[in-house]
Amino acid sequence: MRVLMFGWEFPPHITGGLGTACYGMVKGLVKQGVEVIFIVPKAHGDEPREGFGLLNASDVSIDFSERQEGQEYWKRIKYLEVGSNLIPYVGPEEFEKVIETESVKRSSPKQTVFSRRYQFSGKYGRNLMEEVSRYALVASALARKYDFDVIHAHDWLTYPAGIAAKYISGKPLVVHVHATEFDRSGEHVNQTVYDIERKGMEEADRVITVSNFTRQIVIDRYGIPPEKVTTVYNAVEPSDHPDSGKVSKNVREKIVTFMGRVTFQKGPDYFIEAAYKVLQKDPNVRFVMAGSGDLLNKMILRVAQLHIGTKFHFTGFLSGADVDRMFAMSDVYVMPSVSEPFGISPLEAMHSNVPVVISKQSGVSEVLRHALKVDFWDIDALADAIYGLLHYDALKKMFVHFGKNEVDNLKWDNASLEVMHVYQRVVNI
Repeated sequence: MRVLMFGWEFPPHITGGLGTACYGMVKGLVKQGVEVIFIVPKAHGDEPREGFGLLNASDVSIDFSERQEGQEYWKRIKYLEVGSNLIPYVGPEEFEKVIETESVKRSSPKQTVFSRRYQFSGKYGRNLMEEVSRYALVASALARKYDFDVIHAHDWLTYPAGIAAKYISGKPLVVHVHATEFDRSGEHVNQTVYDIERKGMEEADRVITVSNFTRQIVIDRYGIPPEKVTTVYNAVEPSDHPDSGKVSKNVREKIVTFMGRVTFQKGPDYFIEAAYKVLQKDPNVRFVMAGSGDLLNKMILRVAQLHIGTKFHFTGFLSGADVDRMFAMSDVYVMPSVSEPFGISPLEAMHSNVPVVISKQSGVSEVLRHALKVDFWDIDALADAIYGLLHYDALKKMFVHFGKNEVDNLKWDNASLEVMHVYQRVVNI
């Protein structure tokens, strides 16, 4: 079986869990004998190539100026400037408010979209939706060029590309939901982004969600038939930096870590309020917030207001070996997400022998038994869980021992086998 797969990022150039999940899944599919052609907007040349093809969309020539289907497809594309809260796994870039514009329709096709080649930034920048639209046109060109059995598109940024490839090739489309607009924005969703997500799910032959938590959102909020939606849980990728776990933290206090985007979805404010409560009982603890996002300045201000700045550290975004080093220094890892489709970071922490506290409002809570689970809004319960893991050695040792065994059995090979079964069903429709 041959798969044409679209993703917006790929290790080592990632801003969060999306690229990590794609890499683990692709490696697992290759082991199952699936041939994968993975297309990213911009390849940097240092990406791992382990038995699959990685194509750089910036190298693909497109010339639809004289082709009717290209012109017809472009009429379906809306051009937006989007805010950072709309982007899954976003970095620290700042974006403008959402503004729908008709400027593209007034532009000359030969000078803009229908150029022979377009250099993508591959980032989440000001021109994101322009790149998403052009990426869809590149997908049309690739769908003509390559022979494949099924199309797989990861998250809403690539849904237009997946739809374009299906429109040109007639091959079945699988869309993979790693996050929804309701996770990113709560009840205050951006209608245009919601429409893109819903269109992708409606056009897909099958929808894969990363948890039953997300599956129910897809069914209830997007109106997708239950029989069309399959849950495939994520897994954990072993560290590529085995020596990073040997670092010394060089402080006497115990360390409690939050690692993720500092946004509404991840619940950083609940982490800070719980930290304050823990410090009232035990001042010999340091708290670390590793990440960046639109709420970062607000969180720094709140720490200052609570007068706990000497016990709180903001590291900024961490990646690669720095992530492993942070886990190696941590005594407890906390993920208090308000709405988390899955959450790979607790698996990474447990794999590094760090006990975890996670919110019940996370997909990963469905698969983990040896993690303390609390409601994200229950600051007292969150503080109690952190305090317990810091002070009761037997409790910590139990969660470390059984948690490590638990995550070692969550393999991408198993997840990829389930994905392959989805492929087989859509090909045989």
